[in-house]
Amino acid sequence: MSAGAESGSDRELVARVARGDRAAVRLLFMRHHARIYRFVVRQTGSETMAEEIANEVFLEAWRQAARFEGRSEVSTWLLGIARYKGLSARRRRREDGIDDDAAAMIADDADSPEVTAMKEDKGAALRRCVDALAEEHRVVVDLAYYHGRAVSEIAEILSIPEATVKTRMFYARKKLGEALKATGHDRGWP
Repeated sequence: MSAGAESGSDRELVARVARGDRAAVRLLFMRHHARIYRFVVRQTGSETMAEEIANEVFLEAWRQAARFEGRSEVSTWLLGIARYKGLSARRRRREDGIDDDAAAMIADDADSPEVTAMKEDKGAALRRCVDALAEEHRVVVDLAYYHGRAVSEIAEILSIPEATVKTRMFYARKKLGEALKATGHDRGWP
């Protein structure tokens, strides 16, 4: 299914949710829960908190569906809700973070064991460098690279101008490059 067709059907689902259709909420949940969960895990560093917040996002979507104007993609709207809920939860409490090494990259079967080890090492170093970024830079990198969001969508999710997103991305890349170099890794892959 094309992205446009998917978007249309998501918007139809939100319209059905606004009319009180519980089946539409379940379908919206099935389509977007994993993406929302991953985003919140990366934002909060807590699997437990992420599961709770992801569920709250869909509860909020149920409550706010009638107010959804369709000016953005449904997934962008949901990520925006998730971001604010995640920020609020982080302010309320802190929990132990997840082990990023446990969430290591999936190995490419074509890679030799040495290349796989190098990729895992660099992937872990990159994750540590991203995690060390200031919040404003980390969230932009997360939305762009881990969630594939465009600058305009990131601006909407974060409620900031597109130029600010671009500036934050520029500085985040610069800081990541410097941090990777300091750990002995170059910017290439593996």
